[in-house]
Order: sequence, then structure tokens, then C-alpha cells
Amino acid sequence: MERNIQIASHAGVVTGVKEGLVAVQIESTSACASCAAHAKCGFAESKNKTVEIPTEDWRDYRRGDTVEVKIDESRGMLAVWIAYVLPALLLIVDIVGLSVAGLPEWAVVLSSFAVLGLYVAILYASRRKVEGRFTLTVNKQ
Repeated sequence: MERNIQIASHAGVVTGVKEGLVAVQIESTSACASCAAHAKCGFAESKNKTVEIPTEDWRDYRRGDTVEVKIDESRGMLAVWIAYVLPALLLIVDIVGLSVAGLPEWAVVLSSFAVLGLYVAILYASRRKVEGRFTLTVNKQ
């Protein structure tokens, strides 16, 4: 069975090139509206963002080149889950659970900070594994 892979793409401009990496400034455009994750995507929130994309053909790019940055849309949704949904769920479970248990508000607040801190620490510790799941590609236009 063939999987229908949808690709989210953004236009951008090369802002820098170094060995193995191309830095691209993403330009938010109305094309973001066609993406299923546009409401949750960090690219849609601000006018410009810069991403560094590992690529073997980095020598072919020059500062100022117009490029297209692509990511498999399902990977984009995974990023939304990791960045927004999971921490929100952890907080809700922590706050509701400890409130129902009768802990004072200050303890619930401290626990919430601890839960988020632990979540960030786990993400940081596993950043290489997580980064490997999100592959951006860059193509000259």
C-alpha cells in the first residue's frame, strides 16, 4: 500500500553557508494557510525565522539564493505534539491530580514547574534522537 506523503514547504532566502549547513531565513507567506498545521506551526507565528539545514550539497548555495524548505507534514505534526500538546497534557494532569489530592496551591505551582523542568531536561537529554526524526530539506528555486 502506497503512503501519501504530504510535504509542507516554505520559501526562504539563504543567509549563510558553512560546512555541511545552509542557514535559511523562512519568509511567512499566505501559502502557510494551505498547510494543515498552519495554526500551530512556529513559522506562521512570526514574519521570519532562521533555520540551519544540514545538507551534503552545501557548496552549491550562496548567500541570497532563493530556496524552498520542505518537511514531511506528519513530522511537523509530531513537532507540534512534542512542543505544545505533551507539555500541556502533563500540566493538566499534574494540576488536576494534585488539586484533587488536596495539596495547597503553592505546592501545585511548584510541582508544575518541576514537571515542566523535568520535561525540558528529558527533551534536552534526548535532543540528538529527537532531531534525527525531523529532517528538513532545502532546494534551490
